Amino acid sequence: MMDSALYNRDILRLATSLVAGERLDNPDGVAESRSPICGSRIQAEIAMGANGTITAIALRANACALGQASAAIVRAHAAGCDVAHIAEIRDGVEQALKQNGEMPAHWPELALLAPARDYPSRHAAILLPYDVILAAAAQMKLAS
Repeated sequence: MMDSALYNRDILRLATSLVAGERLDNPDGVAESRSPICGSRIQAEIAMGANGTITAIALRANACALGQASAAIVRAHAAGCDVAHIAEIRDGVEQALKQNGEMPAHWPELALLAPARDYPSRHAAILLPYDVILAAAAQMKLAS
């Protein structure tokens, strides 16, 4: 049975907004992350500017609706952010989910994910887009 508070129209709209098969022509960093809890998988390609900010991002998700919705939120806002900001928002989302706190206000759509705090098995899928971006950035640093 689908929980309507968790899988509402806004979450489903976000989940279906990712572009299937999206890729960057010349990514600076590429990574794939998988949640061992639910099996969700997200691939990321990022391009970085000389100033250390993400200039372009492509995400491909094979995830539950919450993971896809989270990826869509990240996809909409990550360009222009530096990796430290992505890590900060990830930590804020994790804290909100685990400690029943407020979602980071930087990206208003994150509030749509708040009902998932009562479903710990979904937390990893929600955090996966952040983890894969951080992994792509780390892979990029290793390659340079």
